[in-house]
Amino acid sequence: MTRVKLCGITSEADRDAAVAAGADAVGFIVDVDVETPREITAERAADLVDGVPPFVTTVLVTMPNSVEDAVTLLDEVEADAIQVHSTLAPEYVGGLRARVNGSVLAAVGPDADLAAYADAADALLVDSVDSEGGGGTGETQDWERTRELVADIDTPVVLAGGLTPENVQTAIETVEPFAVDTASGVEETGGVKDHDAMATFVARATTLASGGVDA
Repeated sequence: MTRVKLCGITSEADRDAAVAAGADAVGFIVDVDVETPREITAERAADLVDGVPPFVTTVLVTMPNSVEDAVTLLDEVEADAIQVHSTLAPEYVGGLRARVNGSVLAAVGPDADLAAYADAADALLVDSVDSEGGGGTGETQDWERTRELVADIDTPVVLAGGLTPENVQTAIETVEPFAVDTASGVEETGGVKDHDAMATFVARATTLASGGVDA
């Protein structure tokens, strides 16, 4: 079954709605080098992480300048996993993986060295990125091309980039990822989630995977 991560959570209400919708993971964005209404402080992220129930994975999403910065931030937030963007080269992603107890997700664009990042990380998140390497652009990617690029990768692949309740089923059918990830695609406004959209997104992604009827 395709897993679902709902990212860019900024409030208790949105966190609880994401959990109620059936998300497998929730993401909290801290210390990134791009402008986004979804960025929160490490202290705020730690408070939100503390309220996530067992069996839902919490993910710190960040753009660290070094392995040490990433380790320090993860220790402060106490998330289950850390998602780092291409500010870290593959060898440093591997070094981070050796330093932390939780899982490490490498988030990169489709033009990055996917095989090297996949070898270094626990999961590979393929996103539509901007010129600074940040995700959350709200833009879709060429899913046919992405499918070809990840076809020989054994590491779990998470598909992101412009996913919405309307297109997530097509994306899953095309790429067949381990998981899908969305932030802006389920929002009322920047940084504020649409609770009905989150529920529909999760339902459509997981119903498709189980062969059921569309939500």
